[in-house]
Amino acid sequence: MAAPKKGRKAPGGQGRPGRTLALMLIVMAALLGGMFWSGDTTPRLGIDLAGGTTITLKAVAEPGKESAVNETNMNTAVSIIERRVNGLGVSEAEVQTQGRENIIVNIPKGTNSEQAQKQVGTTAQLYFRPVLNVAAGGPVAPEPSASTSPSAGDDGKDKATAPSGTPTASPTTQGRAVTDALKAPSPTPTGSAPTPPAATPTPPPADPATAALQQKFTELDCLDQKARVDAARGAKPEDTIVACGKNSADQWEKYLLGPAEVDGQDVDSAKGVLDPQRGMWIVQMDFTSEGSKKFSKITGKLSQQPSPQNQFAIVLDGDVVSAPQVNQTLSANAEISGSFTQQSAQDLGNILSYGALPLSFNQETVTTVTAALGGEQLKAGLIAGAIGLALVVIYLVVYYRGLSVVALLSLMVSAILTYSLMALLGPAIGFALNLPAVCGAIVAIGITADSFIVYFERIRDEIREGRTLRPAVERAWPRARRTILVSDFVSFLAAAVLFIVTVGKVQGFAFTLGLTTLLDVVVVFFFTKPLMTLLARRKFFANGHPWSGLDPKRLGAKPPLRRSRRVSAPIDPKEA
Repeated sequence: MAAPKKGRKAPGGQGRPGRTLALMLIVMAALLGGMFWSGDTTPRLGIDLAGGTTITLKAVAEPGKESAVNETNMNTAVSIIERRVNGLGVSEAEVQTQGRENIIVNIPKGTNSEQAQKQVGTTAQLYFRPVLNVAAGGPVAPEPSASTSPSAGDDGKDKATAPSGTPTASPTTQGRAVTDALKAPSPTPTGSAPTPPAATPTPPPADPATAALQQKFTELDCLDQKARVDAARGAKPEDTIVACGKNSADQWEKYLLGPAEVDGQDVDSAKGVLDPQRGMWIVQMDFTSEGSKKFSKITGKLSQQPSPQNQFAIVLDGDVVSAPQVNQTLSANAEISGSFTQQSAQDLGNILSYGALPLSFNQETVTTVTAALGGEQLKAGLIAGAIGLALVVIYLVVYYRGLSVVALLSLMVSAILTYSLMALLGPAIGFALNLPAVCGAIVAIGITADSFIVYFERIRDEIREGRTLRPAVERAWPRARRTILVSDFVSFLAAAVLFIVTVGKVQGFAFTLGLTTLLDVVVVFFFTKPLMTLLARRKFFANGHPWSGLDPKRLGAKPPLRRSRRVSAPIDPKEA
C-alpha cells in the first residue's frame, strides 16, 4: 500500500492559514495606504447628505429619429450641460450619464437651484451670427469708429496665415472666442488662401443697433458672471444681441451680434481632425442642402467686410464659443483653422454637431436638499447603523461567547475594506455615498453576520456529533462554504438587477449592497476561516472552555467517535 504524501491537505482543510491572513493584512494595508496617499480619507457625500440639487434628465428623440439617443450623442450632451453648469459659477458639479438615456446632474450646495434647472433642462440653442462690433470684456467700450475700420491692432486677428498660440481654455469648459480663419477645405496651406479684396467698407449685414442696445453693449461687463448670463437671456434668433466669449489669450471679449443667419439644425455634421499637410488641428463642417444656401449667402457678404465685420460668431446658449473670420464665400462645407489643440478642436466639433442633434431632455426628478437637512440625514443614518451594529454585537457575545471575537474581528475587517474602497471609488468612478447607500451598508451588516453564524453553527453540529474542534472546523467548512456562496450569490444578483433597472439614488443602495456582498465572500474565505483554523489550535477553544462558545456539554455532544474494529473469535482446532 502506498504511503500518504507528506504535507497533503485534509479535505476541506487549509494548510497554511497564517499566509492567508498575512495576505489579507497586506491588502488592507495597501487600500488604506492608497486612501491616505490620494488625500481622500473620507467618502464623497451625495447631494442628499451634503446638500444641493440633483436633477435627472431623460433624453427624448424626435419622432422617427430614435437612433439619435446613442452613446456619442449622450456624451456630447454631458459636455454641453457641464459647460452650462460651470457657467453658473458652480464648483465640483457632476454631470454623468446613467443607463442609455438618462443624465444625472449633481449641483452642490450654494448654487441657485432654480437657475440651474433652467440651464440644464433646455435644449441647446446654436446659432451663427454676424459680428457687428467687438471690444474688451470690461464695461468701457472703445469708440464706435474703431470697429468700422482696420487698425494696427487688428493685424493679430487675421489667423489665416499666422495662427496664434495654443488656446488656454477649451470650448466645453467656458465660453471662448477663437478668432481663427473660416474657409473652404483645401489641401493648400493656410498661407495661400486668398486675402480679402481691398473694398470700401459696406454696412454690416444686420439692422443698425438701437441706442438702448448700444448702451447695453457699452455697459456690459463680461467679467461679471451674472452679467454674462443675463446678456442674451430671452433673445430670439431674429434679434440683435450682445454676448461674451473668451479669445485665444483666455481674455473676455464682448460682442455685438446681428440676427442669426444659420442655426444648429442647418449643420449636418462637424468634427475636429488633424490636417496632415499643415500639421494643425482644424474643425470641418458640413451643412444640409438648405443650410448650404444660407451659409453661402451670408459668407459671401461677410468675406467683403473689414475686421471685425468679417467674423462669424458661433453662439451656444448665448455664449460665443468661436468667432472665426470669413475669407471667401462658402457653401456646403467649411473648415475652421488656427489656434486649436486636439481637445479644443474635437470639443468645438462636438458643440457644432450637438446643435444639429434631434435631442431634447425632460426633467424626470428634481431634488433639493439643504446642507442642514443633509447633515441631519447623515447623522440619522449613522445612528441607525450604530444601533444595528450594537444589536448584532450583543447577540454574538451572548449566544456565541468566545466565538464572538472571531465575528467582531471579521466585521472590523469588512468595515475597513468597505470604508477604504468607498473613499477610493469617489475620485475613481465618481461614487458618492447617499442615504440609500448608507441603508445598503446597514443591511450588509446583517448579511456579513449571517455568514459567520452559518459557519459557527456548522462547527457546532460537528461537535455535537462527537468530533473534536480541529476536525470539526475543517469538516464544517465545505458545508458552510456552499451555503454562504449560495446566499451571497442571491444577494448580489438582487443588487445587480436593482442597479440595472433603476436610476438615481436607488442605484446607490444597489451598488453598496453588491459591493459589501462581494466583500463578505472575501472576508469569510480569507480571514474568518483561516483565523478559525488558528484558534482551533488554542487550548481555550480546543478544550471546549465554557466561555469559548464550543463547550461540548453545553452543546449536548455525543460521546467521542471511535473507530470500531471487529475481532474474529479464535478457531478451535478440534472444530477444524
